[in-house]
Amino acid sequence: MSQAERVLGLDGVIAAAKEGRGLPPVHLWNPPHCGDIDIVIKPSGLWFHEGTPIGREGLVRLFASVLRKDPDGFHLVTPVEKLRITVEDAPFVAIRVDAQVDAAGQPVLRFLTNVGDEVEACADNPIRVAQAPDGEPRPYVHVRRGLEALIARPVFYELAELAEPRTIDGVRVMAVSSGGAWFAIGLDPASESGPDEA
Repeated sequence: MSQAERVLGLDGVIAAAKEGRGLPPVHLWNPPHCGDIDIVIKPSGLWFHEGTPIGREGLVRLFASVLRKDPDGFHLVTPVEKLRITVEDAPFVAIRVDAQVDAAGQPVLRFLTNVGDEVEACADNPIRVAQAPDGEPRPYVHVRRGLEALIARPVFYELAELAEPRTIDGVRVMAVSSGGAWFAIGLDPASESGPDEA
């Protein structure tokens, strides 16, 4: 793809993202793949274009609104074209969590991402914790259609304070509840001191 075609592609993505209100229905669009574009989302959640940070928050949010995860990677999608980008970890970062109670008295964890998405953890939007190569936990929450947010460390500490011991799949873990589901965020340290008496 030439430089001119890449610029036109970006203009098309911006135009498509600006149309209508709310999130565009990118899951319904089936455009042809038009090549790769030099946009990288770093693990910090920062977006770079051709090695330069995209400093305009509004532009990043526009791009995020037309981001889609397909079997062959992450793409910015419009009704007429699809451009593959690079995502080094998760495309979003969860920068805040609010612990609330719903109308039925059940706990709810509502996350806010760095691009303005609000998501309630539940069976459809689970929290999962992977392990980084250095052994540190890498926690994520599902946001929409296969796109996840890395849970920022201070937010994960808040979850750890809310966690309760629980047995999930026969393993004693520390877990949080939200939307009628339980999510393991780590092993229960007390389980190492003796057998589970529950």
